[in-house]
Amino acid sequence: MSSDLYAVADFCLIPMGTEEPSVAIYIAECQRVLQKTGLTYKVRVNLSLSCPTLTESRINVRQMHGYGTNLEGPWSEVMKAIHDCHAAVHAQGAPRIATDIRIGTRTDRDIAPGTGNEGKVARVEQLLNGRDPK
Repeated sequence: MSSDLYAVADFCLIPMGTEEPSVAIYIAECQRVLQKTGLTYKVRVNLSLSCPTLTESRINVRQMHGYGTNLEGPWSEVMKAIHDCHAAVHAQGAPRIATDIRIGTRTDRDIAPGTGNEGKVARVEQLLNGRDPK
């Protein structure tokens, strides 16, 4: 087993104490930070996102959604990305930030990098469609 666990995570960064009720400028700054990390977007067809550098990666994946961002990759890179988002949003003027993080790892089987969240969704969709290919 690798010394750095492969992590599938979802985080929601919540800037607090800002003058405006909208936090979009802070979330956009966090997404700019994520673009620089090497973690890349894996965008679903129904996700409306304007980004000139959309690519897929076999190593690291991130997907923004309405209330957070999914991240996949080595544990240390995922946690550093969240740390760097905090630092950037504080630098933008947010005096406080709360972040909810859900993170999962597994060692009972190999997960192809970039397929952790995709595999979970596909399995549930198979069951909903009456297919159980165990």
